[in-house]
Amino acid sequence: MLKSLMIGAALLGAATALPAHAQGALGASYNDQFGELDYRDLERSGAKWVRMSLPLPQLDKGVGSNGVLNKVLEVSEKGYSTVLSLKLGYVGTIPPQLGSDAWLKDIARLDAVLGLVTGKVDVLVIGNDPFLEVPEKNRDDSFNAYYEAIAKHVIEHRAKNCAASCKTRLYMGALIRLEMPAERGKVVDRWMSFVKATPEIDGVAIQTHVAEVDESKAYLKYILPRMRPDQKFVVTDFSLVKTWEQAMRTEIPKAFADKYGAPRNAQNWQIVKASLETPFSKAQWDEFLSQSPWLESRKHFIASQMQVFRETGRLAVATIAFPQGLAPADKLSPGAAAWQLNSVVMRRSVKRNPDGSAAFNYGWIDDFKAVQKP
Repeated sequence: MLKSLMIGAALLGAATALPAHAQGALGASYNDQFGELDYRDLERSGAKWVRMSLPLPQLDKGVGSNGVLNKVLEVSEKGYSTVLSLKLGYVGTIPPQLGSDAWLKDIARLDAVLGLVTGKVDVLVIGNDPFLEVPEKNRDDSFNAYYEAIAKHVIEHRAKNCAASCKTRLYMGALIRLEMPAERGKVVDRWMSFVKATPEIDGVAIQTHVAEVDESKAYLKYILPRMRPDQKFVVTDFSLVKTWEQAMRTEIPKAFADKYGAPRNAQNWQIVKASLETPFSKAQWDEFLSQSPWLESRKHFIASQMQVFRETGRLAVATIAFPQGLAPADKLSPGAAAWQLNSVVMRRSVKRNPDGSAAFNYGWIDDFKAVQKP
């Protein structure tokens, strides 16, 4: 009996003997914009981690030709640490019933991905934004059951195909809007209960898109007590986009308007829109933001946010949007979220550097570089 217990303990130890985990890292997020990745940006910023997201329905066009998969594997081969979020593809719709034809199709897609990335990517996030993608009215027990079954399949695949020292860590995610009490319902509670009860899951992923850094503490207050002490959290993206959105409706700096011939009553969204239509010089873009109190007073938000995450001692890695989004200028309006402001690399609003590389955003890059240091 004692011998069998010792053998069982040894097997358990082997199963959990994974490589050392990331601790408090900051990286670059590209989502599925694989064509926007320029290694010069990563090198100049000091980034060591890269995140991408993969919409699994894209695989119906061919796994070998998938741009996200090819790029994340290329990045890994070049020595960068990688995070891959699996986007199951149910935007505005209901995940399929377990065992249905649609479910089997999802499993086939999943197996195709896992066969390529397991043991190569460092962090695999099971789900992308399920609580955003699936309508609230459809988030019930079957929603949880679907993602739990997907997670168990991933766990089984890793156990079967990757040795005990497999470097790929598994997270469930990403949770959003936890600063709002109404978003912390029974479906989210069950999500966290599954994470805590599943030893092969390393933790949960979150996205903190808030108005102020302090609001992100609500996420940590919720998730940390609901995880095992050995579990960590991943932040797949973070921003103060709610503040940027509010600021889009306010008037531009008067000195900026006078210098560049813009109407004094122009609103900030119109300036951002103009920069997307005809890129500004780096100096002009920097003047616009540095003269805007709503941004200048928050230009160290990356450092402040990372401090909040790191102080928990439980952050594995956080990534922030690196390239400016591909959304066209005509999509920007007074009520727009203005994600373009949150990017570290300004590939749309600012003219290119003489060598053809993109300029870095005002404010963000200095803190991004500084936070890379231990």
